[in-house]
Amino acid sequence: MITLNDYLYSGDTVLRILQKYKGDLLECARKEENEVDLVHCDFLTQIMDLLEHNDFLTAQSQKIREFYKYMASRYPYLSFTFKGRIKSLIRAEEKFNGYIVEYIYDYYMEHQAYPPVEELKERLNCFRDLIAYRIVISMPKCHLKNPDDREQEEIRHLYEIANVLPSFLEERGFTVEPTGGVKESHSPLLHDEVRPYYRDYIEGESHSGYRSLHITFYDNSAKCYMEMQLRTKMMDDIAEIGSANHQAYEKRQEEARARRDAIPEGECIYFDEAYERGIRLQQLQLAELDVNMFGAIDNSLINDGCGLYRGRWILPYEHLSRFQNDLID
Repeated sequence: MITLNDYLYSGDTVLRILQKYKGDLLECARKEENEVDLVHCDFLTQIMDLLEHNDFLTAQSQKIREFYKYMASRYPYLSFTFKGRIKSLIRAEEKFNGYIVEYIYDYYMEHQAYPPVEELKERLNCFRDLIAYRIVISMPKCHLKNPDDREQEEIRHLYEIANVLPSFLEERGFTVEPTGGVKESHSPLLHDEVRPYYRDYIEGESHSGYRSLHITFYDNSAKCYMEMQLRTKMMDDIAEIGSANHQAYEKRQEEARARRDAIPEGECIYFDEAYERGIRLQQLQLAELDVNMFGAIDNSLINDGCGLYRGRWILPYEHLSRFQNDLID
């Protein structure tokens, strides 16, 4: 079985690693008539295209910047950041194989049989977050008459921004994608006309503490999808350096082991291969890798300048709150 791990010790660039991995995987998939691996190759091609031919990101980020300027004008008292990234190679590979494992497991538990290959292939066409942007807001306490109202005020502003965002970007060539009822919001702060487009992870807080609003757009100019996340600074801290970050990793490991125990080994090659690829990625010792523009002391202290692990940043904008001594009405 061909895995990404086998290509991460050669000293090559990320693009060269992708080219070799995809080429060998494609040859093997054709020889063994493995339809899922053919879809896997198409997925790797999408990542390569983003890394090699990303001129469209300049135009896309400029349109996002227009919303940044709108917010700076509308909310001069808020502090906020706009970030954008292309999903990293390791995270993308983990997610692709994770989808296979999850879908086959769920199907098997419901039907005691394995899903038709066509259904599985269709499930693997649902990636919408290879490009993602994040808006993180914070309300300085100096603007509040009662500092205890900070969280409530930040959430109110977050939903207010969420109400405006879809129409703003649609006027600039994006099409907002319905969620199909997934994590539908019931917040009274979200307008009915935008409710079908948001996955609301703020309501019904998860066990890990993860909270965020997610929305997906299709860029009609670039012909690609992008995801946008809206968070307060506290939500972002919990997701990036807090409980949601660490517990999510542990939860993925526990779920993966439970799924392996439930599916008899050797009965479904697609499950077996995806599970093995995912486990090997989880077991990577990053300090031992030899990839151009990547260096690590251990699994925590990482300097990744190529999008291998953390993702390539494509949009850093930061707005610092003005009128620091004024209170808002």
